Amino acid sequence: MRLRAVPGHGPEDVAVDSAGRVYTGLADGRLIRLPADDTDPVHEGPSRPGASPEVLAETGGRPLGIEIDQEGRLVVCDATHGLLRVDPGTGRLETLVAAGTPVGNAPLRLCNNAAVAGDGSIYFSDSTQRFPLPYWKADLLEHSGTGRLLRLGPDGRCDVVLGGLQFANGVALAADESYVVVAETGAYRLNRVWLTGPHAGQVDRLADNLPAFPDNLARGSDGLIWIAMGSPRNPVLDLLAPRSPALRRAVWALPESLQPKPANTAWVQAVDPDGRVVHDFQATVPGFSMVTGVREHGGTVWLGSLHGDSVAAFDLPIPTDPIG
Repeated sequence: MRLRAVPGHGPEDVAVDSAGRVYTGLADGRLIRLPADDTDPVHEGPSRPGASPEVLAETGGRPLGIEIDQEGRLVVCDATHGLLRVDPGTGRLETLVAAGTPVGNAPLRLCNNAAVAGDGSIYFSDSTQRFPLPYWKADLLEHSGTGRLLRLGPDGRCDVVLGGLQFANGVALAADESYVVVAETGAYRLNRVWLTGPHAGQVDRLADNLPAFPDNLARGSDGLIWIAMGSPRNPVLDLLAPRSPALRRAVWALPESLQPKPANTAWVQAVDPDGRVVHDFQATVPGFSMVTGVREHGGTVWLGSLHGDSVAAFDLPIPTDPIG
């Protein structure tokens, strides 16, 4: 696995455009782009001349999930300001759904990850009604079940697609857009909402009882759903999940040093439309852990993290022809 330094902290998600340029957002609100000659192919050692990261815009908040729409604009989930759109050429920033805007019976509180449909609809997660981003662990401990999957239509109407989620997180659309998938970090599963076909309107599980906390999702170039696995399941949290809220709040009140912590690992999986695991990559990488964003592009898998000052990349193994 190779690391690419970014000029700041916490590149939580990654997106890749058709030219192979990598986009991410930093903890200080900056949106940056790594030029293609810095990333295609990924190389070891210092960046080549002229390949410095570009600062495209500043949200003034905390950008999380990043998508690229059909017109090359960035759709940004900002934990502070809501759902945004950014023109990478001019840096112009547009608020699509501001944080605090009522959607259904609750305001947009923690915009986290998104997927853009062919008709311009944007499906995005509202992780919790209880806590701001710095206290995401509190929601996992409290097990509030106040997360939601939302949809912003081309007409500007915003609706609730699915509620009652245990920290709603990553969002991805099927290749044919017949369903949308949303990760429930606090329940270790991927929910699938059917949008078209005979099952339209129904909800089932694309994957359940995952071995780690699922974070952001992304559809790969081969149609697989890639899952950022933030950290392996924690036995303390598994034990607390069915217990009383008072006990869970007591654990949250403990000093930080005594609370459950993410493991020092970099882990991603990819599943097919039947939920079968096709790829499963886990490694200990000095200087990089807690994968929160993933994007497969042209056989290279890019990773983001809520922590650290790098994005990471590795190449998928080249399939070998079977011996006949």
